[in-house]
Amino acid sequence: MINIRHIGIVVSDLEKSLRFYRDLLGFETKKDNIESGEYIDVFLGLEEVVVQTVKMTLENGDMIELLHYKTNKKKPEKIEINQIGCTHFALTVKDIEATYRRFMEQDIEFVNPPHLSSNGLAKVAFCKDPDGLYVELVEEVA
Repeated sequence: MINIRHIGIVVSDLEKSLRFYRDLLGFETKKDNIESGEYIDVFLGLEEVVVQTVKMTLENGDMIELLHYKTNKKKPEKIEINQIGCTHFALTVKDIEATYRRFMEQDIEFVNPPHLSSNGLAKVAFCKDPDGLYVELVEEVA
């Protein structure tokens, strides 16, 4: 393996998710496509798929892909932090206290306010994206 190419995140409301990932977290949209046809059907193992994919990056090139299904939609399920499978991803931030205050002003739900890790090397806070996916915010302090 060379690196992690991107993290795919299925979203129920693309505009809400863009406000969260673009406007609050600072990801920049690089590609915005509607995908459909035989290739995507075979690739996903579904039929008659129409999905909008928005690839977004940070300054360092780290990438996420928001996927908004126009067809083949599933009802969003509540994500539990301890369920099997991918439940969160972590982002390093410069000033977690300021980030926390700014997100709270935008009514972003947090599990906890910034808290110093047991080893004293980081402050950590978990928030949720518009669909309930956990995003771990980490400030390295030592």
